Amino acid sequence: MSLPGRIVIDPATCGGRPHFRGTRIPVYVALEMLANGETRQDVRQEFPDLTDQDLVSALEFARDVAAIPRQSPAAAVPA
Repeated sequence: MSLPGRIVIDPATCGGRPHFRGTRIPVYVALEMLANGETRQDVRQEFPDLTDQDLVSALEFARDVAAIPRQSPAAAVPA
């Protein structure tokens, strides 16, 4: 999976969690704010280093992760 926009994963930064390049802002923090009803403008006010495109990239990242097929635990057990 390629990472959209300025989203990077570096084991030495943010505990290896996806974050925005050049920052220590984890992607999940921005997504959590948006999920809690805050606007992109609210998030950018809290984190002025982020752009509107960064937040769109965070949403694209969440979409891509949610679309990854997962095998259910029941399907992994041989019959």
